[in-house]
Amino acid sequence: MRSKHAMLSSMWSIPLHILPAYNPNQKPILALLTFRILLQKHHAANIARAMKTIFSTDGLLPKDRFRHWREICEDRLVPMEQRSLDDGQFDATIDGINIGGLDFTKFALRNLRASTTPRTLRHENHKTDHLFMSIVLKGAVKAEQNDRSSADGTGDFAIRDTNTPWTIEHDGYSEVLAIAIPRARIEDVLGPARLFASLTVEGHQPVATLARSFLTRMLDQADRMRPEVAERMAGVGIDLVVASLAERIAREVPEPVHGSLVVQRAKAHVEANLHDQTLDPPQLAAAVGVSLRRLQQLFQERGQHISDWIWRRRLEVASKRLSDPACAHLPIGMVAYEAGFTSQAHFSRRFKKHHGMSPLEYRHAAILQNRS
Repeated sequence: MRSKHAMLSSMWSIPLHILPAYNPNQKPILALLTFRILLQKHHAANIARAMKTIFSTDGLLPKDRFRHWREICEDRLVPMEQRSLDDGQFDATIDGINIGGLDFTKFALRNLRASTTPRTLRHENHKTDHLFMSIVLKGAVKAEQNDRSSADGTGDFAIRDTNTPWTIEHDGYSEVLAIAIPRARIEDVLGPARLFASLTVEGHQPVATLARSFLTRMLDQADRMRPEVAERMAGVGIDLVVASLAERIAREVPEPVHGSLVVQRAKAHVEANLHDQTLDPPQLAAAVGVSLRRLQQLFQERGQHISDWIWRRRLEVASKRLSDPACAHLPIGMVAYEAGFTSQAHFSRRFKKHHGMSPLEYRHAAILQNRS
């Protein structure tokens, strides 16, 4: 029988020698955390091996380091305004590789603030046909774009939109993997980038974990894939990124839109259950998953009351059937019950109050009008 270590090694392509000795007394949660840390370190090592160094401050004079850094950043990303957050010596590296048409760039740096501005967006070297996926491999990154602020930790990722200004801050040491993804591949599915740019996609979310693991594993296998295979795998990776973003966007519905959706769901539930004589506001609130007070508030914001709206819809449905020649054979009592009224007498009282005539008079008037 295969050991647990052997199964983990095979499943995640982790060499057996880096796994710790199996301890049957270790709590499962501690074992899982230990494994996650080892997995992140292993993937980070694979990324470093797969990519080629494009830039390093090693060997450069201190006075030239930042200038050369900015030039390479502009080539790999977009023109930006950058400044160091401390007075110490600037140290950084940039590694890169192209897999299946996607440019992967790993930045290792510390204490830096970078911004795109209206001026840099007009620069002749600015790129607008790509979005950048930013995966935090180590450390933390603060970002602002489209009136959103985020703090991305290790394993998290976000999308940077090249069409609007952003600000990114590296406080302390961090490593970030940036992937240039054709804008159309994401926007054709999810809509304009303003809907999702700078939203933090937490690394612990299931689909995000799959997306990040798949893309980093692509780096590990880069030199073993034929070009056509790499291109197909790049497409799969983008699809996983889109799925991760869709999952994240679903949690970002603005409050006014969310309120409208709740009211729409409530009204749809009423339409489907008008025949239910027990349907009332508390039951309706439970059906759409909000408190009665909240549902009442949402209806009142739209100039309506829940009970009044339910009774009005019952009357409208009953009136339509009473005026429909195809329903002329139905007894008035049946029309009332099918619209959710508990008795014919109750129906008649409400109907006359609303229409100024009894249900029978209303039916006769409708018949005469249809004949004429």
